[in-house]
Amino acid sequence: MTAASQGYIALEDGSVFPGRSVAAAGVAFGEAVFTTAMTGYQETVTDPSFAGQLVAFTAPMIGNYGVDDGRLESPHPWAKAVLMRRCGGNEWALWLASHGIVALEEVDTRRLVLRLRDSGAMRAAVVASQAEIDQASALELIREQPPMEGQALVSAVSSVEPTVYNEDGRVRVAVVDYGAKASIMRRLERAGAAVTVFPHVADPDDLAGFDGVLLSNGPGDPEPLVDEVEAIRGLLGRTSVLGICLGHQLLGLATGHATYKLPFGHRGANHPVLERATGRVLVTSQNHGFAVAPSAEREATYVSLYDGTVEGFDYPELNARSVQFHPEAGPGTHDAWPILERWVAALEPA
Repeated sequence: MTAASQGYIALEDGSVFPGRSVAAAGVAFGEAVFTTAMTGYQETVTDPSFAGQLVAFTAPMIGNYGVDDGRLESPHPWAKAVLMRRCGGNEWALWLASHGIVALEEVDTRRLVLRLRDSGAMRAAVVASQAEIDQASALELIREQPPMEGQALVSAVSSVEPTVYNEDGRVRVAVVDYGAKASIMRRLERAGAAVTVFPHVADPDDLAGFDGVLLSNGPGDPEPLVDEVEAIRGLLGRTSVLGICLGHQLLGLATGHATYKLPFGHRGANHPVLERATGRVLVTSQNHGFAVAPSAEREATYVSLYDGTVEGFDYPELNARSVQFHPEAGPGTHDAWPILERWVAALEPA
């Protein structure tokens, strides 16, 4: 390993983990997080929910089956850096470099993830080369970065104007784009919906005429999104609403719940969730750092079997429901696909 290729990740607590640069040169600042997904690395880094984050993969080799445009969740990566034990292919490294993404291999990801699990997600910097910035200076700059709490990031990842995704379908669905993954639109289309995607600032009057409205996933803290929450309040009761991930959190805020930041979040494709109505356990795909607080007035429909956090609510009086996990599962198991399929089917006239 040459001096020029020797990089590192530094955490705000002063921890430093060396690695070897395999992609773009430069320095990336953000929140260091980890995902336990064994596959779907391309879907992961192009998921807009990872905006502002430095992603460590727990799987020992990443990039071993190459890259393909059909796996994109958005046109380009949103993760600011990638950390791996081993980079499994030159194609993956070149693809990251072509998008300006800093990436390191030969990182002791086991030790790094244990640090994040024990101390929580934290501000960090990924440096492609020791020559670019020394560790003491990097640490000073890291501590000047804003924490993820309080960051409203959806405006950076949302659509700018309404876009018709597909016109043919038995029902008409609007997707409010807080950072929507392409897998969501693909699953809705396959379930029989004509889909139109709206920006995060969509007027509820423009949405109410659709058979259903899906509130999408997205990055950042839900609490600062006061305009988005107010728009949801103006929509409830006027059409069927389904919230996913950030959409679940915003629906929770719109109905009087509180949200809070998890210590290190839920990110991966193997999270067990209890479906209370049936007693079934779904293995789900998740990517979130915030959660909705439990409610004394309303029992959660889904609960995490890792930490008991709320994974879904139902509001029959408002014709609305939500899930914290990703039923489109891109990547992930298909256990939760029927949630989207049943919702679309229920939108069809009797």
